Amino acid sequence: MKHVRKSVLLWYSPREMYDLVVGVERYPEFLPWCERAEVLEQQGDAMTARLSLSYAGVRHAFTTRNTHETDRSVGMTLVDGPFSSLDGVWHFHPLQKPGSDSPEAVACKIEFELRYAFSSAALEAVVSPVFDRIANTFVDRFVQRAESVYGPR
Repeated sequence: MKHVRKSVLLWYSPREMYDLVVGVERYPEFLPWCERAEVLEQQGDAMTARLSLSYAGVRHAFTTRNTHETDRSVGMTLVDGPFSSLDGVWHFHPLQKPGSDSPEAVACKIEFELRYAFSSAALEAVVSPVFDRIANTFVDRFVQRAESVYGPR
């Protein structure tokens, strides 16, 4: 099983970053490998979403069930796709400006963790190099998106 873990400190609030992560329909606008993204079901604090990948001649789609804790976390578990296992989590930790008495978070620490394995040796050989690249640049793409949507800080 492969494991990706990334952490970054940003001058964007947990709410701003959370909104980008749960805005699944907009993924094709800033994730170059995401050909299509659709929300299949939305219910309270949970969503089922399907992403279609197209990168370096490899095309696959997968569906996840995502649970949300507003402004705090987004968890993902596999529903279907080329994986035998896929689960991940985003955590958004609020950070106040040093010396500020305001309870309002002006920055956050993002922690992203993803574990995955492919369902066959053939898929591992073909899809893994592509998905490894995607997984390792995922957080960077969301940071770039924050700069584009909210402006550089």
